[in-house]
Amino acid sequence: MSRSARLAPVAALLSLALALTACDSGSGGGSGGDSARPGAPGVRDPYFPRAGNGGYDVSHYGLTLSYDPATTRLTGTAVITARATQALSAFDLDLAGLDVAGVTVEGRPARTSRDGQELTVRPQDELTAGETFEVTVRYSGRPRTLTDPDGSEEGWLPTADGALALGEPTGSMAWFPGNHHPSDKATYDLAVTVPEGLTAVSNGELTERRESGGRTVFTWHTGEPMAGYLATLAIGRYRVSESTTEDGLPVYTAVDPEVDEASRDVLGRLPEVVDWATENFGPYPFSSTGAIVDRPGDAGYALETQNRPVFPGPPTVELLVHELAHQWYGDSVSPESWRDMWLNEGFATYAEWLWEEDHGGDDAEEIFTELYEHGRHGDEVFEDLWDFPPAEPPTASDISGEPVYQRGAMVLHRIRRTVGDDAFYDLVQGWAAEHRHGNADTDDFTAYVEKAFPDEDFTSLWEDWLYGEGKPDRP
Repeated sequence: MSRSARLAPVAALLSLALALTACDSGSGGGSGGDSARPGAPGVRDPYFPRAGNGGYDVSHYGLTLSYDPATTRLTGTAVITARATQALSAFDLDLAGLDVAGVTVEGRPARTSRDGQELTVRPQDELTAGETFEVTVRYSGRPRTLTDPDGSEEGWLPTADGALALGEPTGSMAWFPGNHHPSDKATYDLAVTVPEGLTAVSNGELTERRESGGRTVFTWHTGEPMAGYLATLAIGRYRVSESTTEDGLPVYTAVDPEVDEASRDVLGRLPEVVDWATENFGPYPFSSTGAIVDRPGDAGYALETQNRPVFPGPPTVELLVHELAHQWYGDSVSPESWRDMWLNEGFATYAEWLWEEDHGGDDAEEIFTELYEHGRHGDEVFEDLWDFPPAEPPTASDISGEPVYQRGAMVLHRIRRTVGDDAFYDLVQGWAAEHRHGNADTDDFTAYVEKAFPDEDFTSLWEDWLYGEGKPDRP
């Protein structure tokens, strides 16, 4: 996500595995002989404790949707494939609003109940630990626009000619049921039917487009694991461009006609940015890339939705760099909890510094110094830069605040200054490779750095810059 486009809705937590184990109805362990019990209605995230669910791990979402902008009504069937991580008598799915017509588990009708965003499912037969099972949910209604702790909007955003679904941090539960916490990643297949003349764009690759009775069905496949908050669906009138990079990576862009011309030059540099990022961060982690550009006002921020980021209006090159860098840091290497956001935003912000350094602007040391001495980078002033440490935002409304972005980048620059350029690039590439398509938290990162450089003492760097209150002493 771009801080310059959105201030927040989106400090070190115990590892999520330990948190789940600590929850007596969580997703941790157990043998097939354990007595069945309900899965936890949340994974104890420090900022969104009801997000996600315990007791199972999702491997795949199969979503079949139909949407009509004239009625703003969504009809859906979600087929969720998951593995029980404990013996389950019941489990929860996250779903905000929408009416549930029926739920089956392994083809047999299941009893359900609702409590806010929690849809509790009680299968006829208890599930054993380690069992793979399939849940089918039929639902419909008018999807909600959700409000984040800072007042920003996410979830299902109606537009003049369709809709835009954005999920950070919890908005994905507004349009499909699931385990909506970044710690549970899955693959996706999505088939969406829209009125003829409209286009439906999602993550991954378009595998089919067919006409049916005056309507069009678009089928999208995401083969690499994806956190639910990175799933997107954009419905509207778009000018679509399909191409490949020099290395053969598919590029799919969808741009609202009103901003097509204004977006053309920057989007034309997308392959260049991907190549530059690959050189700096390692192999591109997904099977396609691209962008979705809607009109200004359709959303209040840019977001790093997997494979193709979403932009509210024509992006700048720097914003494109930021969101594409997230494909490595945030999308492929996803946070273990929402407390670990600096691992997303610090890396993406530092990528902007590196791009500027490599393309005739200030070098990263000059940017660091300007921030430290004046709280400024170029024309942008960060008044809240020293309000809290990047690894310990005080509230949910702070997890995408200025310290997470700018101080997060400053932490990375301090590491670079300590170990040198060549070792630093080896480090960030190794980090992306070590946790490719997985999750990691702040403790994982600091341990990784310390293991890579056993002769260096990073204690003061972590204490002062990552966890310290206020402005650190001059480095």
